[in-house]
Amino acid sequence: MLAAVLLTLLILPTSVTGSGVALPAVGRETGAPLAALQWVVHGYNLTFASFLLACGSLADLWGRRRVFGGGAALFTVASAVSAAANDILLLDAARALAGCGAAALLTSGSSLIGETFEGRARSRAFGAVGIMTGAGLALGAMAAGAVTDTLGWRAFFGLHAALMTLVWCTVPFLPRGGAGARAVQGRRSAERSSATGSCPVRVDRAGTASFSGGLFLLMLGTVEGPQWGWSSVGVLALLAGSVVALAAFVLVERRIRHPMLNLRLLRNGQFTALCLIPVVATFSFVILLPLLPNYLLVANGASSREAGSTMLLMTLPILVTPLSATRLLRWGLSPRNVFGLSLLCLTAGVAWLASVLEPGVTPGALAAPLITLGVGLGLNFGLVDGAVLDVVAPESTGTAAGFLNTLRLGSEALAIAAASAALVNLVRKNVDTELKGFSSYDGTSRELANSVGAGDLSGPLSGLPAPMRTDFTVLVTHGLTDAWQTVLWASAVVCAVLSVTIYVLLGGRPTGADRPRSHRPTSW
Repeated sequence: MLAAVLLTLLILPTSVTGSGVALPAVGRETGAPLAALQWVVHGYNLTFASFLLACGSLADLWGRRRVFGGGAALFTVASAVSAAANDILLLDAARALAGCGAAALLTSGSSLIGETFEGRARSRAFGAVGIMTGAGLALGAMAAGAVTDTLGWRAFFGLHAALMTLVWCTVPFLPRGGAGARAVQGRRSAERSSATGSCPVRVDRAGTASFSGGLFLLMLGTVEGPQWGWSSVGVLALLAGSVVALAAFVLVERRIRHPMLNLRLLRNGQFTALCLIPVVATFSFVILLPLLPNYLLVANGASSREAGSTMLLMTLPILVTPLSATRLLRWGLSPRNVFGLSLLCLTAGVAWLASVLEPGVTPGALAAPLITLGVGLGLNFGLVDGAVLDVVAPESTGTAAGFLNTLRLGSEALAIAAASAALVNLVRKNVDTELKGFSSYDGTSRELANSVGAGDLSGPLSGLPAPMRTDFTVLVTHGLTDAWQTVLWASAVVCAVLSVTIYVLLGGRPTGADRPRSHRPTSW
């Protein structure tokens, strides 16, 4: 059982980090525009984030093994369709289905481990979970680059299908949950019912629909803003629709008996602070995973394998830094200060990257800021999940964990979409006037921005005479670098403001109805 779940948790992160590396190859073969191409990543992130809590509720209602098996089957089929797709819309749809399968796998897999192991064995099992998830993040970009360069982008998705088939074959051997486990689950359900005067938990369909719909409209408006124009009727309608849907979600969650997200948890300042830590990680670390390789492809002329290998400087520290965080706690450093150190590294790392990024930048120059970012994420990787459960009442731990993961994945999906749109928009503005000097270039700045945003400069160069290619390349790479520096500095400011807010909130005491009823064993 543990081997199947660990293999799953190795596969899922590579769908985020690896698909960004494969995008240029997908774009060259399909000829898809950037707006459609980006949904290979956005579609997966969106459904993963939107259906996480709903899948958790289904696992409680239908059983962990059944939901895990269904998720594995859906992810396998979706990955196989992705590998065979010849149309970008079919590929986008398949990736969105893969995100639904990933949500089912993540929620039910973690529950299977928690239900099967106890005491020290459970601690070791979840420690292995952290290592495998970190390995997926660390190796995804490099593996995708190697597979894409040697076998093509279809092999990357095909490999996912093959590995998940192995996981699916283990489903009949997964534990159903013995009498003891069922008794514990029944007792916990009874305790929740008696504490809240409620009936058994049901899927929050209205909350799921309004949340996923609002997030989808917001992401679609963000992605299409540079293409349609930010003041266009279509974009304004999408953004207005997202506001209405998300407002409806808040109203539903406040009125429904079994909300998908218990908004009362936000009255607890420490809980709110802990949930904001992954948002800082998103704006400093996560947005780089699918986007920075494309910069290296264009500005450095790197291959997919070289770009993926450079990303290891940022991702490999995740494998070892969590152990350092544990040692710091044993040596007497408070969790608040460990989190503060993590936030400092994340903020400093993204600002440092902005200051060194330039065309032709070497891996040696990138090493220090990328390693700093990896250390920053590693210091809170896994630690924040346990800390969230320490600052809420026992009956609120399930909702608290769901809120944390929803905010984590939702912020990732939205931030990646926003950063992609900002880069396209800024590149277009930076090179718009300069293109007039290239009479041989018969394209537009929008086409150019879309192409370089997807990591491909060969298309715009193909129509230019050889003597002009060097000057054109310099123009584009400097425009792209200016855009990247603007986005990175803006991210650094956001991270700095959030980090200060988080550190101050962590210094307070839990407040509101969901504060813990017993004293926490570790001082903040």
